[in-house]
Amino acid sequence: MVLTDLHKGETAVVVRLAVEHEALKQRLLHLGVKEGKMVRVKAAMPFGGPVMVEVDGQAIGLRRKEASSIEVK
Repeated sequence: MVLTDLHKGETAVVVRLAVEHEALKQRLLHLGVKEGKMVRVKAAMPFGGPVMVEVDGQAIGLRRKEASSIEVK
């Protein structure tokens, strides 16, 4: 399952960051999105827009492509 499979208000644990670019992976790690962390979907914009997630009380906006590369359970 990936982050974009979750609905608003659902919580999951990050299992793996399957990100292609190392710079993007480092950005996510610096923002607190790492394996074992709890993430909650706060909002998902329609028509393929960004996804707003909460990690450690911090709201982060991610492109849908980025969010779909984050595996959760």
